[in-house]
Amino acid sequence: MRIIPRILCCCLLSVPAMAQKQKKNESYHLQMRKASSPVKIDGVVDEQAWRDADVTTSFHMVLPMDTSGANLRTDVRMTYDQQNIYLLVENYKQGDGPYMVESLRRDFSFLKNDNFLLFMDPFDDQTNGFTFGANAAGAQWDGLMYDGGKVDLSWDNKWASVVKNYDDKWVFEAAIPFKSIRYKKGITKWGINFSRNDLKTTEKSAWAPVPRQFPTASLAYTGSLDWDAPPPEAGPNISLIPYALGGISKDYEKGTVPKYRGDIGMDAKVAITSSLNLDLTVNPDFSQVDVDKQVTNLDRFELFFPEKRQFFLENGDQFSNFGYSTLRPFFSRRIGLGVPIHFGARLSGKINKDWRLGVMNMQTGKQEETGLPAQNFTVAALQRRVFSRSNLGFMFINKESVNYDPEKVVDKPVYSQYNRNMGMEYNLASSNNFWTGKALFLKSYSPGKKGHDMAHAANLQYTSKVWNISWQHEYVGRNYNAEVGYVPRQGYIKMVPQVTRLFFPLSGAVLSHGPQLSTTYFMDENFKSTDNETLLNYGIVFRKRNTLNIWGSNTYIKLLLPFDPTNTGKDSLMAGTKHSWSTVGADYVSKPQSLFTYALSARYGGYYADGTRLMTNTELGYRFQPYVSIALSANYNHINLPKPWGNNSFWLVGPRLDVTMTNTLFFTGFMQYNGQQKNMNLNTRFQWRYRPASDLFIVYTDNYLPEPFYVRNRALVLKMVYWLNL
Repeated sequence: MRIIPRILCCCLLSVPAMAQKQKKNESYHLQMRKASSPVKIDGVVDEQAWRDADVTTSFHMVLPMDTSGANLRTDVRMTYDQQNIYLLVENYKQGDGPYMVESLRRDFSFLKNDNFLLFMDPFDDQTNGFTFGANAAGAQWDGLMYDGGKVDLSWDNKWASVVKNYDDKWVFEAAIPFKSIRYKKGITKWGINFSRNDLKTTEKSAWAPVPRQFPTASLAYTGSLDWDAPPPEAGPNISLIPYALGGISKDYEKGTVPKYRGDIGMDAKVAITSSLNLDLTVNPDFSQVDVDKQVTNLDRFELFFPEKRQFFLENGDQFSNFGYSTLRPFFSRRIGLGVPIHFGARLSGKINKDWRLGVMNMQTGKQEETGLPAQNFTVAALQRRVFSRSNLGFMFINKESVNYDPEKVVDKPVYSQYNRNMGMEYNLASSNNFWTGKALFLKSYSPGKKGHDMAHAANLQYTSKVWNISWQHEYVGRNYNAEVGYVPRQGYIKMVPQVTRLFFPLSGAVLSHGPQLSTTYFMDENFKSTDNETLLNYGIVFRKRNTLNIWGSNTYIKLLLPFDPTNTGKDSLMAGTKHSWSTVGADYVSKPQSLFTYALSARYGGYYADGTRLMTNTELGYRFQPYVSIALSANYNHINLPKPWGNNSFWLVGPRLDVTMTNTLFFTGFMQYNGQQKNMNLNTRFQWRYRPASDLFIVYTDNYLPEPFYVRNRALVLKMVYWLNL
C-alpha cells in the first residue's frame, strides 16, 4: 500500500510533461486601442471612442451544450486612456418580459442572475487574475482569480459601472482604474474572456469557447487582449481606509451595567510595484461581518466555519488554499477571534510572471481572564510556476507567545510557547484543464512533540465531458500539530477514490444524468481500519437547471475516543465500540428562474448504537426583484437511541430578509433558532455605500434563551469607513 503515494506523485509530475501544448484559444484576439474621445459611464453608446473600438460578437454556447454558437447576441468593446480600462457590453435578449435577478447586492450568485462577467489575466499565466461584471439590474461583481479559475469575491476595490435597460437589450458600461488592478509593466498581451448568463433561455455563453464541464472563469481557455501600446503605469498608488465606531452592549445573564465602546483604526494599501501590494492594518474591527450560519452538530470532530473578515480574505488564497479542506496548515480564524488584534501587515502579489509572494505578520493582545498571552503570527508563502499552468509552493507558519513562560503559569490554562509548520506542495493543472491534482508535504514543530509529526497528501483528477475520475489519499501523524491551521483529526491514513459517469440526452427535459460512486476509507497509522463510508449517488440535471440527487450509503465507525451521539452532554459511547449502518437520501433544488425557489433534502437510516436517524432540510426563498428577498431555512433531526439518550429532536430554523433599496443601500435581517444549543439570535445590518468602497454600517445583535424566553445579551454598533486615495 505504501507504493500508492509514490505512483501518484510520479503521475502528478509526468502528466504536465505530456500535456504541454500552446494556449487552447490562441486564435481568439481582441484588439484594444486607446480611446479617441472621452468616455462617460452612462450606459449610452454615443461616444466616438466606442465607434472606433473593435467589437466582438461571436460568443460560443457553454450550457446547455458546448457544440454551437450562442443563440443570444452579445457585443463587447474595450478601450482605455491614461487612468482607466473601459468596457462596453450590449446584451441582446429574446422575447419580452423582465430580466431575472436576485437583488441589487454586489457579488451576486452567478447562476441565479442574468449577468455579464469579464475575466482578465494580466500576466497571461492562466492561473491568476481579476474579474468584473454586473447583473441586469446593475449590481456589481468583482473578485480576485486564483488556481486557474476560482474566484475570491471578498476582494473589494474602486471602479465604476452603469447598467441601462432598453427594449431589446441591456447595456453594461464600466471604468476600471489601472490603480485598482495589478499587472506587470510592459506586457501587451493579456489573457481575457467574457461570460454571459441568461436564465430565460438557460444559456450560458463565452467569447472564447469553454468546455461545458468547466466554469467560464477557467483561465486555461482565455483568448488574448492585444494592446496597441504597453498599458500606462498606474503611478503612485496609496490608499488609506480609516474607520470610526461607537457602540453599546449589555449582558443580561450576568446583570452587568451597559458597556459603551468607542474605537478608531485604519487600513492602508500601498502598491510597491504595479503587481505587488502591501496591506497594513492598525486596530482592525470586524463588527460588520456576517454572523456564522449555525448547524446541528452531530460530528465527532471540530466543525469548520469559513473566514469572513475582509483583511484575511483579500489576496489570501496563497495562504488559505495551501493543503486540503481538512488538512490546512493555516486557517486565519485562529487569529484574533475573542482577542484584540493590535496591528498587522501583508505583502502579496506577483514578482514576475513565474514567481508569486505572500508574507503576513499579525500581533494580538493578551487576555487576562483566560491567561492567553499576547501572540505573534507570521506566515510566508512562495509560489513558482512550472510547466504551462502548474506551480510549486512553499509555506512557513510561526505562532509565538510573547513574553510568556508556560512553566510559571499558576491557576490558569497553559498555552504553548510556540508552534511552527513548514510545507511544500505541487499543484498540477494541465494546459486543457482535464488533469488537475496536488501533492503536499508538511512538518510541524512543537515543544514536547517529536516523531510522527508529519503529514502528506496527494490527489489526481481527470475531468472530461462524460467522466470524472479522482483519487486522493492523506496521512497525518498523531503528533502533527497545526495550531494556526484546521486539522480536526490526527493519526490517520485516508483514501478516497471516486468515479462519475455522465450521459447527455439529445432532447427532452433532462440535460445530463449519471451515477457517482465514492469510498472514504480511514485507517490508523498501523494500517488497521477505523471507519469507512461508501456512497452511491445518481444525479440528474434538468435543462431548466433544477437538479435531483438520489443516494444510498453504508457507514462503519470504530470509535477512537468516547463520543456522545447527540452532543448534548447526556452520556458517551465507549472508545473501541464498533458501529455500522445504511442510509438513503434525496436532494432536490428548484429552477432558479422562478420568483419562488426551494431546496429539499431528506435522509433516513441507521445511527450509532443500532439507533435510527431522520433528517429533513428545507430552504425556501421568494424575491420581489430586484429589491426584496425573503428566505427561510428549516432543519429537523430526529434521533432514536437506546437509553440514556432515548428520542431526541433538534430544530434549526433561520428566516432571513434582504432589502436592496439601491445598489448602494442594503438592509439584512437574520434570525436563527438552534434547538440543540437552546439559543436564538437576531442579527440586523444596515449598509450605505455613500461613495465607492466607503460605507456606513449600523449593526444590531440580540441573543435569547428560548426556554424560558429572555434576553441573554444585546449590542448596537455604528461604524463609518472611508476610502481615501492619495
